[in-house]
Amino acid sequence: MQKTLDQLQLTSLEIRKDIIRMLHQAASGHPGGSLSCIDILTVLYENFLKHDPKKPDWDERDHFILSKGHAVPALYGILAYTGYLPKEELMTLRHIDSRLQGHPDKSRFPVMEASTGSLGQGLSIGIGMALAAKLSKKKFHTYVLAGDGECQEGQIWEAVAYAGYKKINELTLIVDENKFQLDAATRDIISLDPMKRKLESFDWEVAVIDGHNFKEIQEALEEARKPRKGPFAIVAQTVKGKGVSFMENNNSFHGVAPNDEETEKALKELDEAILKIKEKSGCEVK
Repeated sequence: MQKTLDQLQLTSLEIRKDIIRMLHQAASGHPGGSLSCIDILTVLYENFLKHDPKKPDWDERDHFILSKGHAVPALYGILAYTGYLPKEELMTLRHIDSRLQGHPDKSRFPVMEASTGSLGQGLSIGIGMALAAKLSKKKFHTYVLAGDGECQEGQIWEAVAYAGYKKINELTLIVDENKFQLDAATRDIISLDPMKRKLESFDWEVAVIDGHNFKEIQEALEEARKPRKGPFAIVAQTVKGKGVSFMENNNSFHGVAPNDEETEKALKELDEAILKIKEKSGCEVK
């Protein structure tokens, strides 16, 4: 059963708390890019992705590739929420013997569709999976989430050109356009504006959305599943560090975990946001 927009927002805020806690516990990791994409992952896993935590290797499951692998705390958060791992295991993030490494590691945690983190490779992997579905006549869709800084990589554009030319239609690229990368704002390194026109020039259909507006995310993912002749892209305009006031658009939190004081402040802000939604909507997270 599909979740309502209020339920999705509450879930996303609860997972934001998990992200803050696990990064604080690990004393390392990437809060900014994890917080910018969690709304997208929540809607995808709750309302669209065909998957079953009881059968993680189901042949006809949809495939999701987190190409921006450093944002894996967000993925671990939604996987815990949907039943792929115990929530308490999140606190083992980045520990030596943990399944939950700082980037997706399929060898340790086979639920992951691919080991990622070498930026630029996820879309190529996703194309391979989409082609495999076509050749084997399996009915699954492949989604790839990439960062906008990552889209400066040449391999991304080779993959974009190939998918458009070959009309790979069971493929959706989601670009988390939070406008920052490790060193600085993307515009100060290599601007890719206008992303929509660039993708369209390679024969992709493209939707540009507010990546924190649950209605727009929902509508874009509905559009992605419609029959079409080629690949589809969603350019999600997001805020790095979304949901925590002092992290928003603050690139010093690209790869730095919050300290004790920052963690307490972030969790308080998120609890206040959760309370407001509950009071307004009357709904609860499961």
